[in-house]
Amino acid sequence: MTDRTVTANIALSLDGRYHGAGGAPDFGAFVPYLTTDVARDHMSRIWENATTAVLSRGNAEGFLGFWPSVAEDENADPRDRGYAKWLVDTEKVVFSSTLTEAPWERTRIVSGSAADVVTDLKASGEGEILVNTSPSIAKALLAADLLDRLHLLIIPVITGGGQRLFEDGLPATGWKLAHQETGALGEIAVIYDRVR
Repeated sequence: MTDRTVTANIALSLDGRYHGAGGAPDFGAFVPYLTTDVARDHMSRIWENATTAVLSRGNAEGFLGFWPSVAEDENADPRDRGYAKWLVDTEKVVFSSTLTEAPWERTRIVSGSAADVVTDLKASGEGEILVNTSPSIAKALLAADLLDRLHLLIIPVITGGGQRLFEDGLPATGWKLAHQETGALGEIAVIYDRVR
């Protein structure tokens, strides 16, 4: 039996939100910070040890509609290409209550409890399990205390509305800072490891 590390990555505003007041499509305030050197280096770190990507259906559709073309683009930033190739080639587990078949290669569709699915993933295979910018799944795993590492990109914007990653009611947990880096625009890439 293995016990794989479960990680999650997400960009957050200073007020802890992962999108603006307009809902999921309201991501404009984040965009200028996502292509900085600090952000791209941070993105390279999130997948370097991961062998499984866990995604919500919406994120899978968006990511897998965009990143495969970057993997083929010889002019793309090498860090972007590295992430894109990893995403295309790695095992993907996509949560959906409506899809019955995966339209993407190396993808398994699951439904039900994120905690149960991730617990099963932890017990088999090797490498890290990355919850890839999928806040609904990350929230469920935070609630079940199943996340071992958080990769956060903090952007210097207060959105004033939108959903928060860290909501009231989560179990009290301790985290240790494992890495931090600040970019020229004031963005901060941090990695926190769960203290158990």
